[in-house]
Amino acid sequence: MGSAVIDIPDGEGVGVTLREKKKFQFSLQPIISYLRENNKKIQFSLLPIVSYLREKKTKHDMRRIIHSTKVGVALVLVSLLFLLDPIYAQVGDNAMWAIMTVVVIFEFYAGATLSKGLNRGMGTILGGGLGCLAAALAQEVGGKIGHAIVVGIFVFIFAAAATYARLVPRIKKRYDYGALIFILTFNLVVVSGVRAVKVLQIARERLLTIGMGFSICIFISLLIFPIWASDELHDSIASKFEDLARSIEGCMEEYFSIVNEKESQPSAKNSSSCKSVLYSKSKDESLANFAKWEPWHGKFGLYYPWGRYLQMGEHLRELAATIISIEGCLQSPRQPSTTLRHLLKEPCEAVVSLLASTLRELGESILKMRACHAEKIVPKLKSKRLELSLVISPSKLATIENGEGYTIAAFMFLLIKMVEKVEELAKEVEELGEPAGFSTH
Repeated sequence: MGSAVIDIPDGEGVGVTLREKKKFQFSLQPIISYLRENNKKIQFSLLPIVSYLREKKTKHDMRRIIHSTKVGVALVLVSLLFLLDPIYAQVGDNAMWAIMTVVVIFEFYAGATLSKGLNRGMGTILGGGLGCLAAALAQEVGGKIGHAIVVGIFVFIFAAAATYARLVPRIKKRYDYGALIFILTFNLVVVSGVRAVKVLQIARERLLTIGMGFSICIFISLLIFPIWASDELHDSIASKFEDLARSIEGCMEEYFSIVNEKESQPSAKNSSSCKSVLYSKSKDESLANFAKWEPWHGKFGLYYPWGRYLQMGEHLRELAATIISIEGCLQSPRQPSTTLRHLLKEPCEAVVSLLASTLRELGESILKMRACHAEKIVPKLKSKRLELSLVISPSKLATIENGEGYTIAAFMFLLIKMVEKVEELAKEVEELGEPAGFSTH
């Protein structure tokens, strides 16, 4: 029998036989056979997941896993408003506002969650209340033109006032999100075009569901493995003292360990530590803002002086900038001779040792919340500063030739500046002790 030919137009008049067509058929049989033969190789194992979690724990990333889990639990709980028929019959489609509330306000730190939650609540209540009043007044005026004029006036006044308030620095730091929610809620209510009675009913139902979402967030965020911004700020400020102490020691070690007058390059580790301190201002301010919202917990009471932590952070950043400037001396093309460096080595190493030990003592004082006695620290620093000023006296610098005197003077000036900054830090830590309730024992 001859094979049947089915002509398929392809622009060239070439036919495709049924035998040739069989070559293009797709079969699952080879794949199934392969899976049967290699069944043992593709078995699922939990060991990689457990190893991953252990690795994350050693890297101090367990908090991220905890936060992600808490958000998932909160969303499951708030979804019950939709999934359970008795509850859904009471709240209806307004249950979506509870889900939106959880998604929007649940933040990493407990203080951030409290901040956004309370701001959202205050903005919703004020915006909804004033919006209802404005809508009622607009209805009393009557007429489409009069109604539109009254609504337009109210929208302009309240929106402009709230926007101006958002630009005030003190309000922007703590209440920016609340002002934004106020503008949104007020405008949605006042221009909705429904009667005041219906507006009150809608506002009541939505406030109920928003309150449910807020309660779930606060319960999970504050009571189940809470992550406090206050602890983060406290430990961060204390660790910066140790970082700067190591940077100072490393910088001086490099400066005085020159072989054959070869130029020394600053360690990348020293620079990174100083730069991380230098660029920490925005993070410190955010943590301090969140810490002010947090309730009394652990070692931190109400009205804890977080503002002093920010002042201390400024002094630490100034000290870090000075250390980076000293590291710049290592990169200068004009370097003093090895002989001159050996002459300066002993007094400079004594100062560096005192600076490093003092910084570590101050950091430990903050970390363990023990009172610091600046009257014992400051005199030692002042005496060392006086010794350094005698080393770079004009009479001694005048005897140094080839411009090396200027290089030595710049280096010693920065070192004296570091001593002054540490003196200020010692006073700041002592002043922090009294309002923070540091132990005197």
